[in-house]
Amino acid sequence: MSGAAGWVLWALVGLPLAGGALLALAGRAADRVAAPLAVGTAGLVTGLAALAAVGRPRVEAPLLAGLPVRLAVDGLSAFLVVTVAAVTWLILGFCAGEFARGAARARFFGLMLLFSGAMMTTVTAGSLPVLLMAWEVMGAASWALIGYWWHDADRVRAAGTAFLTTRAADLGLYLAAGAAFAGAPTASLALADLPAAAEPWRSLATAGVVLAALGKSAQLPFSFWLSHAMRGPAPVSALLHSATMVAAGGYLLLRAGPLLDASGWGGPLVAWTGAVTAVALGLVALAQTDLKQLLAASSCAQLGLLVLAAGVGSRAGGVLQLMAHAAAKSLAFLVAGAWLAALGGQALSGLRGAARRGPPGTGVAFTVALAALAGLPPLALWAAKDVLLAAALADSPWLYAVGLVATALAAGYGARALWFVWRDAGDATVGRLSRPAGATLALLALACFGLTFAALPPLAGGVEAVLGGAETGAVRVWEWVVSGAVAVAGASAAWAWGDRAPPVPAGARRRLLDWLGLERAARAVLVAPVSRLADALARFDDLVLHRAVTGAARATGRLALATERVGERRLFGAAVAGVAAGCAGLGRLARRPQTGLLHHYLAQAVAVLAAAAVVLLLVR
Repeated sequence: MSGAAGWVLWALVGLPLAGGALLALAGRAADRVAAPLAVGTAGLVTGLAALAAVGRPRVEAPLLAGLPVRLAVDGLSAFLVVTVAAVTWLILGFCAGEFARGAARARFFGLMLLFSGAMMTTVTAGSLPVLLMAWEVMGAASWALIGYWWHDADRVRAAGTAFLTTRAADLGLYLAAGAAFAGAPTASLALADLPAAAEPWRSLATAGVVLAALGKSAQLPFSFWLSHAMRGPAPVSALLHSATMVAAGGYLLLRAGPLLDASGWGGPLVAWTGAVTAVALGLVALAQTDLKQLLAASSCAQLGLLVLAAGVGSRAGGVLQLMAHAAAKSLAFLVAGAWLAALGGQALSGLRGAARRGPPGTGVAFTVALAALAGLPPLALWAAKDVLLAAALADSPWLYAVGLVATALAAGYGARALWFVWRDAGDATVGRLSRPAGATLALLALACFGLTFAALPPLAGGVEAVLGGAETGAVRVWEWVVSGAVAVAGASAAWAWGDRAPPVPAGARRRLLDWLGLERAARAVLVAPVSRLADALARFDDLVLHRAVTGAARATGRLALATERVGERRLFGAAVAGVAAGCAGLGRLARRPQTGLLHHYLAQAVAVLAAAAVVLLLVR
């Protein structure tokens, strides 16, 4: 609906964008009021998200000729607007008590609001122009947040790597928009119209959407940028990994389900890319010795299952996975951030016993989050996995098998992290961690939020009903049993293995710790050739074009000088001097008849008249 309910949707996207921009531009003068203003704005947006999810408003406003701004909340985006708003509110509430008082708080809180506002616009965008604008703002805000501590050169380089990697993939959206416009120049570039485009434009649009989504969600081969994103503040990681940025790519693929189906090849490509990413990055997470790197790799793996759900057409499984991952991962990153800040390190070996030493509730909250990521019954990601795995089984038994392997790995890296933080530290560390009470309350609130999505099987049916009907058959009992048993087995094996090195060759372990060497491969395959091409073009410019231009300029100058000497001085100068001399001679001749005597003038007149008469007679 529009009209009376339209203001809810305008306010839903406008408040965080406007509030974030104002705080970010206000600078240090607004540091004192930044936290309460940001938390208050996020709380208000959460209430608006709930209203929008119930009312399902649609709005439209003129932008360009034939390209209006279209925003809508439907069955799919209703879940996402509530998830994005709630996670943002709780993370900002945590930041209000935890973020350093002397830091540039207005800039930080402003960018966080701007970041979540761009995600909210992405979720509700109904056309490619609006999606593109929100996509760009989200990328720019992520760069500024990852590099928030700009005085640290390593963090700035990490922000640049993340930005440039996702930016390269973002070109796919421009390809999709161009293909949509070429296929139907009079269309409004609505997302719903893309499946109806003629070939080859439909395939080009599909390729562009898939490329942009895989890059944003850190799927293979773009996964390495998420490793660099860990250098940002912990709240940034919590928001980026949970409800914004990396979730945007998966959501776009869920939204583009009809386009993937219409292309014929898009669905299988997306499904297998997600499945392979879930397994490969699950192995990477299992091998990590750094807690934040483990959580980052787990984000790639968990979102791989979301991408798998989109590829096999399981919107219900994808939505459940996205919501539960947002709750669990935001909680995990905030607890980890509190521990890392207090202990001054993020190596797993240095975090032994962190869950035992406080603050109260953080260990339980972290366990809830990691158990959910591990897929242990009866938490949310277990239900999500089973719904999407049922769709994968209906599509291909091989996809189902790969999904089960990913489930076992998820249980393994979750249990591995829990083993370290619950293990008795002995004399390795002393004392208990002391954190403000507000942090504990915020973390517990996040735990409650995660438990809100604790999944019993009926939840999947409820999601399917809201989305417009069941898209896949019901999950059979044996599937619940198999996936649960696989998760328990994976967690048990990781717990029993403890802190020993993974049972793989040293070279393979180094490759896993290095995120499969994806960044080096990208530099070798893409960055290095482009750099060499740029260097070659620069040398060509210096040696050929520059010399050609400067040589032509010198030749032109010499020609001008020669022209001046030969033409102007000799030819043109002589001609002008001759004409001037002739005119002077004529002038002297013209003055001769002017004697001042009347009879001379009469004789001259008679002579002229006689000459004229002779001419007339001859002509006639």
